[in-house]
Amino acid sequence: MDKIYGMIGLAKRAGKIVSGSNLCLDCIKKRRSFLIIISHDASDTTAKSLTDSCIYYGVRNVRFGTKGLLGKYTGGGERSVISVNDENFANVIYDKIRAAY
Repeated sequence: MDKIYGMIGLAKRAGKIVSGSNLCLDCIKKRRSFLIIISHDASDTTAKSLTDSCIYYGVRNVRFGTKGLLGKYTGGGERSVISVNDENFANVIYDKIRAAY
């Protein structure tokens, strides 16, 4: 798990992470997002809205972590959703999450 959070932190430092549901929805619609990560403790409304948008626009999405930990590794408060806006980071993070589960 630490490697996954480490990659998320690295992507954030590289400027390839956007957090917050409205900003993530914007990235999905503008086709900038390659991966959406939704925390396990995100509200059902937020999760459904983002998942539906991901399906419509063909963006991979995955449930992972908690709001607190996603916020910690992206340098802010609690975050229920983050968008990975780089294809290489998205592939690595997605593969690591899939391998962990």
